[in-house]
Amino acid sequence: MNTFPQDDQILALILSDGNKEDGYRLLIRKYQQRLYGFIRKMIKNHEDTDDVLQNTFIKIFKNIDRFQQKSSLSTWVFTIATNETLNFIDSKKRKSTDEWKDHYSQPATDSPDENKTIRWLNEAIDTLPEKQKIVFHLRYYEEMPYHQMAIITDTSEGALKASYHHAVKKIEHYLMQNISV
Repeated sequence: MNTFPQDDQILALILSDGNKEDGYRLLIRKYQQRLYGFIRKMIKNHEDTDDVLQNTFIKIFKNIDRFQQKSSLSTWVFTIATNETLNFIDSKKRKSTDEWKDHYSQPATDSPDENKTIRWLNEAIDTLPEKQKIVFHLRYYEEMPYHQMAIITDTSEGALKASYHHAVKKIEHYLMQNISV
């Protein structure tokens, strides 16, 4: 199991003159896998996920000195990843809705023996509006607390709880309607 320094220690390295590179390396090592998984669940294509992840880290590096520490570093990093993911999705939709949907409706896994349950769940999640997808992914997959999600999405905790509840109900409804047992 990888153990990383605390976020405040990583931030101190980045903001110091002599240890910036070490701090950035630690930041990448600490967050790369989690952010990749989060972005991949939304985009579902490896190459595009890598591009969005790279853009996320570039934006983090360019703006780290503006980080005001009003929230945790983790929250700030996920906010940037969420915004970069949504921007990517919006730009793809504008370019070619039909082509985008055909290309990105593939499951997130590369395994041909994908578990049917996972495929059905992914199909159900894909029917959700973008905001509900993000809320569902942050809560279900990342197990993020609502107060942290509220900062990332700039939404009240009550609205997030309602959004998550509606997302779960829509997923349940989709599964009940589309899966024959």
